[in-house]
Amino acid sequence: MADTRRTDTALRRLAAAVGVAVGSYAALVANAWLRYGHATQATGEESDPLLDGVMPDYEIVERHHVRVAAPVGVTFAAANAIDFERSAIARAIFKARELVMGSHATATTPSGSFLTQMQAIGWGELARTPGREVVMGAVTQPWLADVVFHPLPPAEFTAFREPGYVKIAWTLRADPIGENESIFRTETRAVATDSISRAKFRRYWSFVSPGIILIRWMMLGPVKKDAERRAPPLA
Repeated sequence: MADTRRTDTALRRLAAAVGVAVGSYAALVANAWLRYGHATQATGEESDPLLDGVMPDYEIVERHHVRVAAPVGVTFAAANAIDFERSAIARAIFKARELVMGSHATATTPSGSFLTQMQAIGWGELARTPGREVVMGAVTQPWLADVVFHPLPPAEFTAFREPGYVKIAWTLRADPIGENESIFRTETRAVATDSISRAKFRRYWSFVSPGIILIRWMMLGPVKKDAERRAPPLA
């Protein structure tokens, strides 16, 4: 009898947890749908002239940052070196997308640094401030099961208007706070090239953005930890 009660209690708790998770996900999906097309322009310390230079107009934006007890160059190097292959959660999110979308590809992440991994799957470098920031971008049709990223030269990327695509750009950036501290920032922008692709992308983004935002947020902790480990000791 006691075992039965414990089992019933465990099942109720599991059902409650699943209900909370489903409800939370549904709320995030609804929020992403409503926010689409209402991207806020960055101001103050969040403004990014380098990114503005290649992608001034966008329909969605996500910005994340964390304060790091390390010099700006060390923080930027740590951001470049992050390896998502070490993250079970990131691998699970990529695998879930494959299953939901019916992808025929396998989720094999190239070895190497984060930028090496991203360039290997089709992202191209659009702009760079050495030791401080890199802007990556591609044009794609993300609603396809087997998504392909097409890199373009910076001027072509900015001018790209071919119907049926989405332009996406994102950054790795470190801003100094004195000599021994910095802020790591990452920003992602996207814009569709016509009304049909906009409708497809809005639906797609609403459902996948919780996972994408989680991956971006998950970058912050490892970058901070690695940068602070690399930082030279204070005199």
